[in-house]
Amino acid sequence: MFLAITNTPRDYAWGSRSAIAELLGRAPSGRPEAELWLGAHAGSPSVVVNPAVVDGADTLADWFAAEPARALGRDRDELPFLLKVLAADEPLSIQAHPTPEQAEAGFAAEEAAGVPIDSPTRNYKDPFPKPEIIVALSESFDALCGFRTPAETIVDVDALDAGTGRLAALRGSVATSLESTLAWLFDGSEESRAVVAAVGELAPSVADPSPSVATVVDLAARWPGDPGVVVSLLLNRVSLRRGEALFLPAGNVHAYLRGLGVELMAPSDNVLRGGLTPKHVDVPELLRVLEFEPLPVPRLLPVETAPGVERFEPGGVGFALLRVHAGGAGAVVEIGGPSILLVTEGEVVVKGQDGSMRLRQGESAFVTPDEVRLAVTGGGQLYVATPA
Repeated sequence: MFLAITNTPRDYAWGSRSAIAELLGRAPSGRPEAELWLGAHAGSPSVVVNPAVVDGADTLADWFAAEPARALGRDRDELPFLLKVLAADEPLSIQAHPTPEQAEAGFAAEEAAGVPIDSPTRNYKDPFPKPEIIVALSESFDALCGFRTPAETIVDVDALDAGTGRLAALRGSVATSLESTLAWLFDGSEESRAVVAAVGELAPSVADPSPSVATVVDLAARWPGDPGVVVSLLLNRVSLRRGEALFLPAGNVHAYLRGLGVELMAPSDNVLRGGLTPKHVDVPELLRVLEFEPLPVPRLLPVETAPGVERFEPGGVGFALLRVHAGGAGAVVEIGGPSILLVTEGEVVVKGQDGSMRLRQGESAFVTPDEVRLAVTGGGQLYVATPA
């Protein structure tokens, strides 16, 4: 069964005022449109375009609750992913997500302590991890992700300091320990606040700044005095080209800066923040979940699994994202269970075991697992979120 779905974009302040509207082929709302959620997450479940075909269910969540076997198959009781279109005109908060074990323990501890689920100081809204894939749809997609080596950060600290000595404490801390540097930046001491202020003041004067220093200039203008401005110097700065991807596993500190992308993640809402936000920052818990080992940029390369079909699938997360260019010969996609389709360019026709659907740019659909194998024709670009 193919079921047309849609949703209303989330109007977070950092969102683009045009990118999602252009993808959906409609007039902008006049407000920021940050994320379009496609799935059954309680925060914004997808809306069923024609409820009559699913006995009046208005959302995917309602239908799954009413007819789980029909919708999800007899071996599942939930959708193991959430698909999003993300459009950032301003930087998101620096953040990280827990491992399954950390999420389960953190959720249980806050439940036992009686912290309300909607409390602004609550870290764990559910007992699940939140690994993420992001694939760039815009010509470039800018992000911070993972710690770089202390030596790389020190090169930029020296360029910022320019012999003034105002950043000597920062240089020494970075050379000693990334973990202690992060804790120090958030400790509220006079010394750490002076360093954060100095970084923001010195950055605009750097001639021929590196991408990391240029990012500091932008962040300091938006978030003056925020420790996250300096945290950004510790992180890899990456610019994805259209079609390139990142995988953000548990413990990877990251922040999306600007761009339009397709994001696939586990259906969790557990976020530990590390600056560039007015929201709660729990420094001890953030330090507990972070992986401080410097690593290369976590690019995720697709594997061609069939003609016209590329598969983004990090191991152990329970889901995969497929990109389909059918072309003249068409393409065949094997799905691993209940799936979601999203067309980002052109138009396609998708035929399964029993049903079929024509989808144009910006349109999306839910596919029941009994369709098994999808034959895709047409000149468009299709993304398929499916269980691994």
